[in-house]
Amino acid sequence: MSIYRNTVWFLKGLQEYTKSGYEAAERFFSAADLDVSVSGRSFIITGANSGIGKATACEIAKRGGTVHLVCRNKDRAEEARQEIVEQSKNEINNAGCMVNQRELTEDGLEKNFATNTLGTYILTTALIPTLKKSENPRVITVSSGGMLVQKLNVEDLQCEKGSFDGSMVYAQNKRQQVIMTEQWAAQHKEIHFSSMHPGWADTPAVRSSMPGFYEKMKNKLRTEAQGADTVLWLAVSDAGSSQPSGLFFQDRKAVSTHLPFALTRCSSEETQKLMCTLEELANKF
Repeated sequence: MSIYRNTVWFLKGLQEYTKSGYEAAERFFSAADLDVSVSGRSFIITGANSGIGKATACEIAKRGGTVHLVCRNKDRAEEARQEIVEQSKNEINNAGCMVNQRELTEDGLEKNFATNTLGTYILTTALIPTLKKSENPRVITVSSGGMLVQKLNVEDLQCEKGSFDGSMVYAQNKRQQVIMTEQWAAQHKEIHFSSMHPGWADTPAVRSSMPGFYEKMKNKLRTEAQGADTVLWLAVSDAGSSQPSGLFFQDRKAVSTHLPFALTRCSSEETQKLMCTLEELANKF
């Protein structure tokens, strides 16, 4: 089944996730959707010192929004802040945190899971009470189309069993993010939740974590701005917020969270076990 999933996903990616895939989808975009001012609104963006996060931050700041950068590296965050201010003439409040290389954290958590899944859970749930008091609150999680090759595995969230494949662990984390988004949307009707796939974009993260893929695909990859387009659309446009909450987006439209015949759907019991486990872990911090 994994061979089938990976093959179908890669062929789909060649058609849809590349720069040419974006350009084909872009023909149906409405430019007016992003012709907006977000002055007076605040945006918290994690991982905002490079790649898609920084591209999103720049575009929001240009439209008058106040952007709070949440980054791993303080020095790189400051460089990004200065660049965004120069481009937009808006002040950005920056918060930074440090996460080391892939290994166990000081708390004994596998770092991919701790960063991609548990970190997203803790930050989002902490902000929900404040978001509910805000006007038109939205939460957008940058997931990945890679999650399509993974079925939720609640029996090994820390990747303690079997061999470790970083790309598959990442894809599993991204599946977890999509499920969290769906659950939050059902629980918190006052907030608009969405997750999205940015496509295959030429970012520092792709170059460093997937060098083989980057070398083979670098001429086909999207720009950072193209990867950030749907994040921006979901964050600032009326068209984005008018979509049902909890959906997964690619190139400004909701798409399926499963490949055909891939057997990646999980049970409600597995979903609840994920959410309960995350809550138990979050309560330790």
